[in-house]
This record gives sequence, structure tokens and C-alpha cells, in this order.
Amino acid sequence: MSTETNTGIPAPGGAPQTREQQSLATEAARNLATTTKSAPQMQGISPRWLLRTLPWVEVSGGTYRVNRRLRHTVGRGRVGLDRTGPAVRVVPPTLRELPVLRGFEDDAVLEELAGRFVQREFSAGEVLVAAGAPIDEVFIIAYGKLNRIGTGKYGEEAVVGTVADGDHLGDEVLKQEGGTWTYTVRAATAGTVLALSWPAFQELADRSEALQLQVMEYLAGFQAPQNKHGEAAIGLSAGHHGEYELPGAFVDYELRPREYELSVAQTVLKVHTRVADLYNQPMNQTEHQLRLTIEALRERQEHELVNNPEFGLLNNADHEQRIQTHSGPPTPDDLDELLSRRRGTKLFLAHPRAIAAFGRECNRRGLYPDTVEVQGRQVFGWRGVPVFPCDKIPIVGGNTSSILAMRTGEDNQGVVGLHQTGIPDEYEPALSVRFMGISEKAIISYLVSAYYSAAILVPDAVGVLENVDLSHHQG
Repeated sequence: MSTETNTGIPAPGGAPQTREQQSLATEAARNLATTTKSAPQMQGISPRWLLRTLPWVEVSGGTYRVNRRLRHTVGRGRVGLDRTGPAVRVVPPTLRELPVLRGFEDDAVLEELAGRFVQREFSAGEVLVAAGAPIDEVFIIAYGKLNRIGTGKYGEEAVVGTVADGDHLGDEVLKQEGGTWTYTVRAATAGTVLALSWPAFQELADRSEALQLQVMEYLAGFQAPQNKHGEAAIGLSAGHHGEYELPGAFVDYELRPREYELSVAQTVLKVHTRVADLYNQPMNQTEHQLRLTIEALRERQEHELVNNPEFGLLNNADHEQRIQTHSGPPTPDDLDELLSRRRGTKLFLAHPRAIAAFGRECNRRGLYPDTVEVQGRQVFGWRGVPVFPCDKIPIVGGNTSSILAMRTGEDNQGVVGLHQTGIPDEYEPALSVRFMGISEKAIISYLVSAYYSAAILVPDAVGVLENVDLSHHQG
């Protein structure tokens, strides 16, 4: 009697009933069958909308120079803070982000100046300075958020601006003697500021001739004719009659324009000759190794375009184009304000979780965002502007991120991607795969290189909504 298959059905006498196998088992049949298989998959591939939507400019010399009109007003930046110890300290070299100290070269003076900042705590709702009071301190925000409160047309209170970590207030006292605060500064949250009294600054300036000259050069910039953007004014006349003497004019340029050098992402792909020779059917091993390596390089390229300290969009956005959320989560009001900062915004870029947070705020208000067709696909949009997901935008502290808005293209004075095509051993545009040889261990090596950068042609081409709260849920 065969005992190969037990049906589990009891026989009349109580013993299990067995039956003979009548066909070939699938386990055995698989030994003679051909397996259908997929190409190697990779979870880390994202849509990479930034790479797909940026206009790419050919940089034949490896360097791209952005020429601009001469600006008399010195730009602002973020002051760096050391928060590792029990007390918050100013990182001395980053004091050059204060307009009055832009380009100042004496590190010893900056070190001493950084030591004169005094830490001060504040609570939510506290008024740090009142409108009309003399400006006698510079404030650098270490933690928290402060609102600048002005007076509306009909006498009502109005929030005219918000500052947060690394921002600074009070340096405008140098623009005019006896300056006063034109707005009230009130804390939106609890936090910490570092304060420098102007007497302490002046005492150091009296001892440092270099600092005195720096202040004089800064003040001279405000006395030169300029437009509202701080650019050197162009003399014009309109509405005149008769033989009116027209003003002479010329457009002055920056003497030291910024230059962007192409950056590189590289790796060495290694494939054993035995694998390349014997295991290429039905799929070419080298081809798929190279395909996934290039995918990883392109992902890193997009990460660098967003986060690189030298040319990344997040780090190079102008200080005046950075705004804070009104209440924490990204609201329609926040995106509207971001849109209002520039003409012809072509796209938003946000982490997928930030897009979800914005969707929740729209749901709360009963709003239905747009859908926009881009490259044959329907994507989420706001006011007709597509909102592209980008997981390269960092999430800080587990629950805050940023949203970028940008205008693109050289003709629009926007953001452009930079690359050089036609390079030796080019495999894709601006990406080369170069054979490096075979080692004594029979391993083939290929050098895979991608060259790229990005340039912001004018400051208002990129805006950033900062401190976007991703964890705000309201039932």
C-alpha cells in the first residue's frame, strides 16, 4: 500500500485513509521550468521632480558666473549659534551675517564681540521692545519665535513680520542717529535671545580702527542713490515738458560677482569578471548594476541641489525671502504669502509630510486644492502652481520642515540647474561611465561621475517657508 499522501479522513476502522499520487507534484515540476523574474528593484528611487523641472544651462567652462546690478545695501544672513553647552553662544565668524559686519576680516574682534552677547529668556506674550523706544540693543534669536507688531491703517494691531532661530533685530540703529523701534517685538512662543548692547559695541569700535572703518563703509552704502531693492539707482525722468535737461544714467555692475563651479558625485562600480562573463542571461549583470548605481547618484544629486551649503537652495535662499508660519502648520495663508514674495512662481517643493500637513489645513477650512497637469501627470497644486513632493528637504527635530517656492529659467531671472554635456565617456547627459581596468583579482572597475550645480540668479527667485509644523493634528 502506498503511504505518500494522507488525506486526513479517518477510515471506517478509525485509521487514516491514504491515496496514491496521480500526477507530478509542483515542487518537482519546478526543476524543469524556467523562472520568470523581474529586473532588480530599488526602494530608494523617488520622482526627483526638482531634476525634472529645473531648466538646465550648459556650462562649457565648468564655471557659471552670475552678473548682477551693483547693490549698495548689504544683505542679511543667519547668525550661527553653538547650542551644545549649558549656555547658547554665538559662533564668532557668523557675525559677518550682520549687515554692518559683512566682509569684516578681523577674527579677534569678532571673537571678543561674540563674548559680549548676554543670554536672556522670554515667555510667550512678553514684549521685548516697544514701538518708539530707542534702539539700544541687537537681538539674536536662539530659540522661539517673535512677532513684529505694527499699526494698521485704522489703528489696529497687525503682525508685520516674524523672526525665529538665527534671525536678528536692532542693527538698523546704525542707519540713522537716535534710531527708534518702528514696531513692537512680542514673543509668540517662549524662547531665548542673545542681546548685545550698543554701548558695548561702540566701546569695542572705539578701540578697533578696523571696526570703525567697517561701520563707515556700511553707512556710506545708505547714502548712495538706490532703488527699493538696494540696487544702484538709474537716473530717469518722466512727465517733463519743454527743454528739460535729462539726467545722465548708466547701469553699474557688481565688481565681484558670484561664481558657481560644477560639483561632482562619484562612485566606483565593481563587477567580477566571472559574473560579467557567465551570468548575463536573460539579464545583463553589468547593465543592471550600472542602472541602480546611476539611480543612487541621481538621488544624491537632487539631495545636493537642495542641501549643499555652497549652492543648495535651502542654504542659499536670501534672508529677506525666508518667512515663518503664522501658527505652526502650513496654512493656505502661509502659501499665499510665499507666493506674494515673487512674480511668476513656477513650483512649490515640499516634503511629502508637509504636503499632507497642508492638506489637513485645507480640509479644516473646507478648501479643495488644485490639480495641475505637469509632464502628462496630475499633481497637487495651489493657486495653479504645482506642489511637488521632495523627500530631500530635511525634517528637523522629527516634526518641522520647510517649503520652497521658486521661479525658474534664465529668461525669468529664476533658478537654473548647471551641467556640462559632451564630457568624455558620457553615458547620460552630464554623467560619465569610465572603464578603469581589471584588477589582479579579476574585478572590473568603472568610475561613474555626475557633474551638476544650481544658481539663483536674483534673490527673489527662491522663497522658503520655515519651521513648518508637521505634527499638528486637530480632530
